[in-house]
Amino acid sequence: MDANADEATDIAREGHRAYERGDYTKACRLYRLAAGQGDAESQNKLGLMYERGLGVGQDYAEACRLYQLAADQGHARAQCNLGTMYEGGHGVGRDYVEACRWYRRAADQGNADAQCNLGLMYEGGRGVGQSDAEACRLFRLAADQDNALAQLNLGTMYGEGRGVEQDHREACRWYRRAADQGFARAQFNLGLMYEGGRGVGRDYVEACRWYRRAAVQGNADAQCNLGLMYEEGCGVKQSDVEACRWYRRAAVQGNADAQCNLGLMYE
Repeated sequence: MDANADEATDIAREGHRAYERGDYTKACRLYRLAAGQGDAESQNKLGLMYERGLGVGQDYAEACRLYQLAADQGHARAQCNLGTMYEGGHGVGRDYVEACRWYRRAADQGNADAQCNLGLMYEGGRGVGQSDAEACRLFRLAADQDNALAQLNLGTMYGEGRGVEQDHREACRWYRRAADQGFARAQFNLGLMYEGGRGVGRDYVEACRWYRRAAVQGNADAQCNLGLMYEEGCGVKQSDVEACRWYRRAAVQGNADAQCNLGLMYE
């Protein structure tokens, strides 16, 4: 590593410390200095700050420019971030083929977010030919790295028998791994499995426990289902007051079932 690279790395470290302190203005200034010297990590970090509007005005085009600089140097996170911008059409024209190209370059380096995102593209047939089997393969690569979204997605594929043989126990195993990381959607799905007795023994108490963990994070489906458990006295002591409270929290988020259930409680 030459002296300029050493200096850029030191500046980038200072930028990271400023970022961790929440001093985004200083972080941007330092990242910009290091990025100008070709430091790929700083180019990526500065791109992220432009994307999110931290310390600078939000500017998707500038974020893309910086991600591109880092991605061209082989920076996996920047490649994934650039893929996300192409997928969403932020700062560049929406282009699913180009998104997949960048996701693949990052995925081939083992980037779990890119593996998961590319899996979603295969699942949906966007930018690539639709393939549940390939989606599962990519979800598994990311899931094995503890990517919670990939674990949720792989659980769903097992639950629905898409790309793999249907296996509710395996679905529960992956939902649990994501749920244990605090992922609300996986907690909700695991609650459904306990309520329905799929892949695990039916257990309304355990279902309520998982619904509650998702509900307190704001998951409207879990809030609605927890309200129903209170209304029917399944796994919890029957309480119309608690049922209404959870229905209301889901209803204000636009959950149609909760809105209907709440209306029925007032009849």
